[in-house]
Amino acid sequence: MTDPLVSVKGVTVRFDGRDVVRDVHLSVHRGDILTVIGPNGAGKTTLIKALVGLQPVTAGQVVRASDLVIGYVPQQLHIEPTLPLTVRRFMALSGHGDGPCQQALARTGIGHLSESAVQRLSGGERQRLLLARALVRRPDLLVLDEPAQGVDINGQAALYNLIRDVRDELNCGVVMISHDLHLVMAATDKVICLNQHVCCSGFPADISRDPSFIETFGRPVAESLAVYHHHHNHGHDLHGNVVGHSHAPGHCSHDPV
Repeated sequence: MTDPLVSVKGVTVRFDGRDVVRDVHLSVHRGDILTVIGPNGAGKTTLIKALVGLQPVTAGQVVRASDLVIGYVPQQLHIEPTLPLTVRRFMALSGHGDGPCQQALARTGIGHLSESAVQRLSGGERQRLLLARALVRRPDLLVLDEPAQGVDINGQAALYNLIRDVRDELNCGVVMISHDLHLVMAATDKVICLNQHVCCSGFPADISRDPSFIETFGRPVAESLAVYHHHHNHGHDLHGNVVGHSHAPGHCSHDPV
């Protein structure tokens, strides 16, 4: 197993004397898709900001691989309505040439919107624009904070499919926050349930049966989740990492029951 792209070791983030995130441990390898779920105010955004280096930690440490390239997709894009900014110009702010920027836009399905004003994009188009801006960096680690926010149900499924395809193409690691519990169970390899601390973690097929998950989200939510089986053409090590399989590193496939 290769070294992790990033390791979070006992990280605590404290604001005004209150622990927003407390003693969190996690690691992400190439090929992983790790999803952080939890109630509002659980510290999810704070955790991933600490993971990418945007939020100082109070205790613990975040260890990133040397020369790690991170693509970060925030929750929302806030641009002044009167600011004249096209999609092409927004992408140019990444510092990459027009060719790579146009390829990234095409990859996320919005290449035809290059000359459109950013303010006129739909919610789904804006999320794809933010993803394109992250992908133009060809990241080793893709970090997404609620990537399907403001996107309809069909668009959400398509966006999660795109994220999995990108993971396969770049062999990158993916960390994302999601509230879309039904969809995320099909879109991820491992789930971490956060409520300031890690309540529970594991594979999607198991997590909804965990007592801590049921306590956090309620039994009706837990019982309503679709359960997915792993195809066991691979094994898992003691840390839950995928080993000895025929898919891309870290990739588990799932089928609905």
